[in-house]
Amino acid sequence: MVKITKVKSGSKYETLESYSRIVAVDDWILVSNTAGRNYETREMSTDPIEQTEQCFNNIERALKSVNSCLEDIVASTIRIPNVEDAQSVMAYVGEKFRGIDPQRTVTCAPLGAGDFKVEIEVTAYRGASAAKTQLIDIS
Repeated sequence: MVKITKVKSGSKYETLESYSRIVAVDDWILVSNTAGRNYETREMSTDPIEQTEQCFNNIERALKSVNSCLEDIVASTIRIPNVEDAQSVMAYVGEKFRGIDPQRTVTCAPLGAGDFKVEIEVTAYRGASAAKTQLIDIS
């Protein structure tokens, strides 16, 4: 039997817009677009790197709630509205994902609110961090 777990972060938008921070289907974990707002204080920096750091804090906290971790991430989508922020944001993302190397999509397009400098969406597979990895170079 399939087990589905839905995780809420307490955002009013989860209720208003009918979504979950995480939907886990067995060991597959889908994490919704995550902005750089601190869920406890509701504050958000105006600095894109600080927002990116908070995105990762929010994602790691959400993954932990379903017995997963950053190292289980297998796919990511990074949305950066200001192309001039892309290089610095992606350098930070690259350091956070060093050795994890998930699939990645990056877009530079407007986000839902003007104060968002970055949003990150990930897919994880619980236990991927302990799996044997095969690297194939197609160059």
